[in-house]
Amino acid sequence: MLSKVQIEDFWRDGFIVAEDAVDARQLAALRDTLAGWVEESRAHHAPFGEPTVDGRPRFDLAPEHTAASPALRRVNNPSEIDEAYMEAMRDSAMTDMVADLIGPDVKHHHCKINLKLPGANTEVRYHQDFAYTPHTNDDVVTALLMTDDMTEENGCLMAVPGTHRGPMFSLFDGDRFTGFVAPGEERELRAREEPILGRAGSVCLMHTRLAHGSEPNRSASSRGLYICVYTAADAFPIARNPMPSRNEGMIVRGRRTRRARLSEAVIELPEQPIRASFFAVQEEASEASS
Repeated sequence: MLSKVQIEDFWRDGFIVAEDAVDARQLAALRDTLAGWVEESRAHHAPFGEPTVDGRPRFDLAPEHTAASPALRRVNNPSEIDEAYMEAMRDSAMTDMVADLIGPDVKHHHCKINLKLPGANTEVRYHQDFAYTPHTNDDVVTALLMTDDMTEENGCLMAVPGTHRGPMFSLFDGDRFTGFVAPGEERELRAREEPILGRAGSVCLMHTRLAHGSEPNRSASSRGLYICVYTAADAFPIARNPMPSRNEGMIVRGRRTRRARLSEAVIELPEQPIRASFFAVQEEASEASS
């Protein structure tokens, strides 16, 4: 699915954007389902829905959420509850693209929807995904499928090319887990950040060690991302999945293995307080630092 140039760009920069990661039918089904969940959220005033396997609410709401102006910001593991999201995760061009990068044997780790509706205040502080989900090796790809056009105005992903080849940043302030890098490091990263833009149906394939964040949505258009995390079959987690799922470990391409491939590294293990989403974890840490 990916060209030789795209593969080379991924390993050089730590990310690429590829179009047509799902077909028109798949994209329409994803968007229709998500619109229904947004409509359902109007009737709620706190995180809601059938609990995930670790007991957290399926749907997370931002503090500014109201019935008139909904701010649904996270759906935890939607592939567990909706066939369209299962199909996109397991059987789409996106899955084949991931296999081009870390295959041929690929397994699913977890998935989620991060949604910024118009007027949403959701900000994602700078971090690296691998610090949340360390594995025995870093052949781990975060696939961010755009269910809407992603623009600078609606809170696109911002990333720093090449940081996947650099050091791991701590997500602790002393002994307190914040979920984001230190303020000085964040300022330095923001000085080098680049926007990741794309049309609905495109995917950003991001290396697990790439430093990234995003700003609030300051536009009248929504920004939805269906985020699926995949690993090489021989990459095994060394910390609890921060979003455990019935589908964790599902082989989506190739074959299963019982042999773990080890990469030499010193890895800071995360703390993983159970909240409706990691947005709440970052918000609590930001408030404590103020």
